[in-house]
Amino acid sequence: MAGKEIIHKMKEKVGIGSSADSGKGKSKKSKHVTHGYHLVKGKSHHAMEDYIVAQFKQVDDNELGLFAIYDGHLSHIIPDYLRSNLFDTILKEPDFWTAPENAMRRAYRITDTTILDKAADLGSGGSTAVTAILINGQMLVVANVGDSRAVICKNGVAKQLSVDHEPNVEREEIERRGGFVSNFPGDVPRVDGQLAVARAFGDKSLKEHLSSEPDVAKEMIDDDTEFIILASDGLWKVMSNQEAADAIKNIKDARSAAKRLTEEALSRESTDDISCVVVKFL
Repeated sequence: MAGKEIIHKMKEKVGIGSSADSGKGKSKKSKHVTHGYHLVKGKSHHAMEDYIVAQFKQVDDNELGLFAIYDGHLSHIIPDYLRSNLFDTILKEPDFWTAPENAMRRAYRITDTTILDKAADLGSGGSTAVTAILINGQMLVVANVGDSRAVICKNGVAKQLSVDHEPNVEREEIERRGGFVSNFPGDVPRVDGQLAVARAFGDKSLKEHLSSEPDVAKEMIDDDTEFIILASDGLWKVMSNQEAADAIKNIKDARSAAKRLTEEALSRESTDDISCVVVKFL
């Protein structure tokens, strides 16, 4: 029994077992496209607040890769709600196939309004989001609010597709809405002294001063594309885009790559929840 306990504690230390979740999958249409994910709970005393989506979905004659990171704050209910509902809302938009960027923007707005309307049931917390839809293995559309991030790597060079929505950067818009950005010594800038991102889903008490409008980007997948990384800020607080790309460039298995990134973040003493999805183009 003592030996099993020691092994269990060793696993927990590197994020395996009850404190971690991982998985993988592959495209049926594009045999060279695979995905993997790995999540590790941070050192906070609250429940895990990161949720992910990583799946391939057949829609008529098309295949969609649906990938997302939802990082909750003061709530695990809202990111879980997003996991269950946001992609469905996007895909129900009538112009998704002709104008996916517009469909994602509209779906983000509809979803945020629904969350605010259901605050009595969902609570007053919030969540950041980064969503990526891979259409038939050829085109990637990314939307985000907050500081979870999407990065694509082509020919060894990392390129950020999402936008980190930082209070200091969006101070003018926050103040125009009647809010303020605090800059207390030893702390990060916060909207109204509370939230460390300038855009998010939910957060009903701050919503007058907070945007849920996503930044949206489109990227074509070509022969130079090696992989995509989606991760919560638990990774990006301690690693640059290029460092993350370099860490997994020689790992073929997508789940192993995602696990490698979470382990590296832990070794660099990240204390936040860490969630990571890697999509590999072999």
